[in-house]
Amino acid sequence: MGRLIVVSNRVATPTETKGSAGGLAVGVFGALKDAGGVWFGWSGDVVSETVANAGPTLEQDGAVTFATVGLTRKDYDQYYRGFSNATLWPVFHYRNDLARYEREEYAGYRRVNAWLAHKLIKLLEPDDVIWIHDYHLIPFAEALRSEGITNRIGFFLHIPFPAPQILLNIPPHEELVKSLSCYDLLGFQTATDQEAFHDYVTRHARGSVSSDGLVEAFGRKLRTGVYRIGVFPDEIAEQAKRYESRQHVLDLKQSLEGRKLIMSVDRLDYSKGLVERFRAFEHLLERSPEWRGNVTLVQIAPPTRSDVATYQKIRQDLEYEAGRINGRYSGLDYTPIRYLNQQYDRWKLMSLFRESQIGFVTPLHDGMNLVAKEYVAAQNPDDPGVLVLSIFAGAAAELTGALLVNPHDAIGMCEALQRALQMPLDARQRRHEINMAALRKNDLGVWRDSFLRDLRSVPLQKPAMGGGHK
Repeated sequence: MGRLIVVSNRVATPTETKGSAGGLAVGVFGALKDAGGVWFGWSGDVVSETVANAGPTLEQDGAVTFATVGLTRKDYDQYYRGFSNATLWPVFHYRNDLARYEREEYAGYRRVNAWLAHKLIKLLEPDDVIWIHDYHLIPFAEALRSEGITNRIGFFLHIPFPAPQILLNIPPHEELVKSLSCYDLLGFQTATDQEAFHDYVTRHARGSVSSDGLVEAFGRKLRTGVYRIGVFPDEIAEQAKRYESRQHVLDLKQSLEGRKLIMSVDRLDYSKGLVERFRAFEHLLERSPEWRGNVTLVQIAPPTRSDVATYQKIRQDLEYEAGRINGRYSGLDYTPIRYLNQQYDRWKLMSLFRESQIGFVTPLHDGMNLVAKEYVAAQNPDDPGVLVLSIFAGAAAELTGALLVNPHDAIGMCEALQRALQMPLDARQRRHEINMAALRKNDLGVWRDSFLRDLRSVPLQKPAMGGGHK
């Protein structure tokens, strides 16, 4: 079996793949350890052109090589801040109103992908299997193919794939889908995402899709599949229980003074529905005065992409809403919303989840949302909290024990909170059992292993543009 080559926009350090790391870092590193291989991508550093061209920097951890490169300021601005996060991210999350398209940024996006691919080629061996991750790297396989690479290459999209009429808002939409056709396997979080891609292929790319997911488009054949990323639920449960007697949990309990706790944890991003969430909580306090002074919402939202204007605005909006609601409903010994704009250790968060009565996870659109799954896994099965979950999170298809809500309906979310706060123990336990069964059936290992199994089984294709492995 050949090595595994993982390519992602950011590369976890060897330290980050252990301990309290979650999601992609744990899942990918486990596969890399099993097969041996390379994790390649951006270091997160903005560097001079001389330093960027000198890379990659290599760091070894057993059978795994971590290979990273820096980006110049121009490349960072055009590839990362520009097309990736000012065009693709908002459109793929159905926020065309926030999207910006600049030809120079799109050219930079393709240029950086080609440059990264060229850097990776020097590290490849003929039997390597290559797994590319997420929207930053859509043209990566096309760049490899143009240099004669014929290895099996898979792509997993962690965010939603938009409906065709939404994708058409990006001027080079056809070029992007043509780039995706250069992969051997495309993985999506949900059947809705897969169907959206299939719809585009048949309606706008003059392609075809068979009943078993074989796509023919732009002169190539490729497979598509649904692979729902998960967590390791029993590990989370164990760590949450272990941490519940730590000082930070005891301090929180003391400060709540017996009040009910609603927990929300998200990156500070306009796709997460944070302002809508605060307003739903305000409706709860307004419509049900008995909860004033008896329930607290803790919202942890570490900043992200702070140099992008739309992210600066969501931070300002959220701070305003928290201040307005707290000003209206606070007492001398009571603050309704505790809004924390900082990063917390993952295991510390799991223990806070365990202490709460409600997990409030209401993105406007989300590929999966692992916070929802982590919340469920962290619960005490003898006295579990209730998950209130957006219908627009990919996790909603699996976590049928949650109370599902539309994040655009503030009153509906308010009513779900009321229902969750009053739900009897036996009903909470039944819902928790349903959700935990779903997590165990499709954990992080299943996601990783099923994708790689399918990728390795894809027949090798003849190169479309000549040449073999260089």
